[in-house]
Amino acid sequence: MGTASSPSSQGPCASEDKRAPGKRIFVNRSLTLEKIKFYGFDMDYTLAEYNSEEYEILGFELTKERLIQIGYPREIEKFQYKPGFPVRGLWWDNLHGNMLKVDGFGNILFCCHGLKFLKSEEIAQKYPNKFLQLDEKRIYVYNTLFNLPEIYLLACLIDYFQQHKDYKEVKDGFKANALHMSFKSVFQDIRGSVDWVHVQGNLKSKTCEDLPRYIKKDERLPQVLYNLQMSGAKTFLLTNSEWEYSNKVMEYLLDFPNAPYAGKSWQSYFNFTFVDARKPLFFGEGTVLRQVNKETGQLSIGTHTGNLEDSAVYSGGSSEVLSKLIGARGRDVLYVGDHIFGDVLKSKKLRGWRTFLIVPELNDELQVWTSKQELFSRLQRYDQELSELYRNMDSSDTARPNVEVIKGNIQETIHSMEMSYGTTGSIFRSGSRQTFFASQVTRYADIYAASVLNLLYYPTFYMFRAPAMLLPHESTVSHAVQLDQALGSGRQISSKSGGMVQRPPPSLQVASGQEPGATHDMDDDDIVEEEEQEASSD
Repeated sequence: MGTASSPSSQGPCASEDKRAPGKRIFVNRSLTLEKIKFYGFDMDYTLAEYNSEEYEILGFELTKERLIQIGYPREIEKFQYKPGFPVRGLWWDNLHGNMLKVDGFGNILFCCHGLKFLKSEEIAQKYPNKFLQLDEKRIYVYNTLFNLPEIYLLACLIDYFQQHKDYKEVKDGFKANALHMSFKSVFQDIRGSVDWVHVQGNLKSKTCEDLPRYIKKDERLPQVLYNLQMSGAKTFLLTNSEWEYSNKVMEYLLDFPNAPYAGKSWQSYFNFTFVDARKPLFFGEGTVLRQVNKETGQLSIGTHTGNLEDSAVYSGGSSEVLSKLIGARGRDVLYVGDHIFGDVLKSKKLRGWRTFLIVPELNDELQVWTSKQELFSRLQRYDQELSELYRNMDSSDTARPNVEVIKGNIQETIHSMEMSYGTTGSIFRSGSRQTFFASQVTRYADIYAASVLNLLYYPTFYMFRAPAMLLPHESTVSHAVQLDQALGSGRQISSKSGGMVQRPPPSLQVASGQEPGATHDMDDDDIVEEEEQEASSD
C-alpha cells in the first residue's frame, strides 16, 4: 500500500503531491478515470458520513437496551461507550472469547480478553506460535464502522461476567449454577441485537429525527456527482438500506440552494437507484429484482425484467442482473464503498469491478503519521541498528550480539506509536508490521481515500498511477553492484566469446510473438482494450 509501506519497499520517490494529505486519493493499482463508464456508490459511511462518536454512542445505547430486553442483566445499563477503544479489522475468536489484532499473515499482534490485554506468554498458551488462521466458523472479522460499538460492548460484557461473583469462567465461557454461556453465545446475542437494532429497531428512525446531529452534510457532494455525470459517465446508488431511509438521508445530503440540480429530486444525480441490495449476497446469487413504489415503499410482485426506467427505484437484484440491464462490463464500473468485505472484496473478486475504498479513519491515521514522525523515524533507526549487528556476519562468527536493549527500545517505541492512535492502535499497522485490514486494502482496493469528496480535487480524466513496489532483493541491492559471474543463472543472452549477442529490434521480436509486449507500464484497462482491438481486426 503506497502510504503504509516502508520506504525501502518502493521505487524512486515521485515529486511531492501538491494536494493536502486529507484531500488525496491513494493508489494500489493504476486506474484511469476516463475509462470508467459507470460510478456506483454505497450510501452509509460513503456518501453519508456519520458523525462517528455521536452515532456510535446511539448504536451502543440501543444495543444495550435490546440485550436487556432479551434477558441480560440490567446492570449493563451502566456501561459507557469509550470511542478510543475499538478499531476496525479486529478478529473475534469464538473459541477462547478473545479480541485479536493480527497481521496480514495471521500472526497475532495483540490479544484482549474482556478489557484485559494478555501478555506474550499468555497469548502463546492459547495460540501456539502466536498464529491463527482465518476460519469463518470460529472467527468473525469486524469490517465495518457499524461494528465499532459492538466491539466495545462485547469486551465490556466479557469483563462484566469475569468480575461478577455469581459467574465462574470456564474453558469456553461462563457458568452460574445450571446456566452455561459460551463465548460464542454471548457474541451471537450481541450480533443478533445489533442486527435487530438496524433492521427492526429504531436506530434509523432516531437518526432521521436529528439528521444534522448524526450525519455530516457537505455542499461539495452534489458537485462531485454532477462532475462525474458531465464527464459522460453514468452513476448509480447501490445501498443495503431500504427506500424510506435512503430517500430521507439522500434528500438531506444533496439539498442545497446552489447545487447543480437545486430544486430537483436528489435522484437527478444518479442514473439508477438500487436499495435493499443485501451486499455481499448481491455480488453472488443475489435476490429478486423488484421495482419500488416510491410513495408507499411497497415492492412490485414478481421479478423486474424490462428496461430500467428513469427515476425509478429498484430493490434487491444482483451484480450480474444490474450489469446486463445497464450494459456494463466488470472493468467499466468503479464501485465506491466503505465495507472492505461487502463493498470492495466481493465486487472485486466476483465481478471484476474497479474498487474505491472509503476509509473515514484515514485522516486520523495521517494526523498521527505526520505529527508523530519522530516515533516512526526512531523505530526505523532501531530496526537499522538491529540489522547492523548481524549484517556482516558469516559462518565463522561464533559470538552472538546482545540485542536485548535494542529489542526493548523497539517494543517501547511501537507501544508509544500504538497509543497515539488509541487503545487498540492503528487500523493499518503495528510498528513495522501491517495489519490484516491493511493487507485487504492492498489486495482489493484499487484506490482509497478518507472521503468520496476527494474526487473533487482530480479531473475526471485523471490517471492514478501506483507506486513501483520493490522486492527486498531489489530495494537492498544497488544497481551499481557488480555480481560475480559465477552467480549468473545462465539465462543471460551472451555469445561463447563472452560478448552480448546482437538482438533484433524489440518491435520485431514482439510482432513475431518471440517476446511479450510491454504491459507492465499500462493499466489493466489498456490491456483489455488492446485485446478487443485485436479481436475486432481478426
